Amino acid sequence: MKKVAISVGDLNGIGIELILRNHDKLSNIISPIYCIDEEMLMQASSKLQLQVPQNFQIANSIAPYFDIQPGEISKESGAYSYASFVSAVQMAKEKKVDGICTLPIHKKAWELAGINYKGHTDALRDFFKTDAIMMLGCPKLFVALFTEHIPLREVATSLTVEKLTNFLMDFAKSVKPANAVGVLGLNPHAGDGGVLGNEEEMIIQAIKKANNTIGQELFAGPLVPDVAFTPHMRNRYMHMVAMYHDQGLAPLKALYFDESINVSLCLPILRTSVDHGTAFDIAYKGAKLNNLSYLNAIKYIVDNSKT
Repeated sequence: MKKVAISVGDLNGIGIELILRNHDKLSNIISPIYCIDEEMLMQASSKLQLQVPQNFQIANSIAPYFDIQPGEISKESGAYSYASFVSAVQMAKEKKVDGICTLPIHKKAWELAGINYKGHTDALRDFFKTDAIMMLGCPKLFVALFTEHIPLREVATSLTVEKLTNFLMDFAKSVKPANAVGVLGLNPHAGDGGVLGNEEEMIIQAIKKANNTIGQELFAGPLVPDVAFTPHMRNRYMHMVAMYHDQGLAPLKALYFDESINVSLCLPILRTSVDHGTAFDIAYKGAKLNNLSYLNAIKYIVDNSKT
C-alpha cells in the first residue's frame, strides 16, 4: 500500500477528529503516518472522547505542547500546524512516503505564529522554488487558479501573455489532460469584443502560444465566465482555468463542495488537501463531519502516485 504523511492542521479545528474517525477506513487503502506528537494526540483524543487505534503510526517531535482550545485562533495552534506540515513535507522529500495530505490550517493563526506564508501552497512554492499551481475540484470538474489569494484589484495587472502562457504550459505538463481545457475570460461576457475590457486579447494570445507549443488544440477560450459552469459546458470541459480565486471557486463549491479537494501541481512531491476550512464552529462538539473531501484527497494520491 502507498504510504501517506498526513499533517494534522490546526488542532483547535476539526482535522484531528477527521483523522481519528476515518483511520480504520483509510488503513484499508493506504499506510498513513500522522504528523503529531503523542502528547498532543492523547490530549485531542481525550477532549474528543475518541480512542486512538492500535495501528496508529505517528511522526514525533513536531512542536511544543500546548493546551488545545477548541474553536480558538491562537499562535500556538498556528505554530503546531505549520510544524506538522513541515514534517510531512520532509518525509516526502526524503521519499519516505508516496505523498502528503494536509488538513486545514488557519491563516490568521499562522500569522500570529510569525509564519510568513498565507497558506500551504505559498510555502510549497518557497520550499521547492517552483511555481506551484493550485487546482481544486473532484473527478467531475477540476479548476486551476491563475491567481489565488490576492486582492481583486490586482488581478488584471497580474495578467500578461507571458505569465499566462507559462501557467498553461505548466498545467499541461503536470495534469496531462485527455480532453480540452476551458480557459475563462476575465471580464463579464469575456469582454464582449472589447466593450467590457480588453484583457481577453492577452488570454487569446496565451492560448494560441500554449497550443502551438504543445502541438494540439488543448486549451479553448476565453469562455464567458457566467456560463462556463453550466451543465453543457461542464460536459465539454472536465478541467478549467479561472483567472481569479472566486471566479473559479464560488461555482465549484456551489456544485461540489462536499467532495472537492485541493491539489498542488508542478511540485516534485504529490500533495493534496481537503477543500474546506478548520470549521471552528463545530470543532470538538460531536457534530457529524462530512469525510468525502478527506477520503477523495487520499484517493487522489493513491491513483496518481508514480511509485
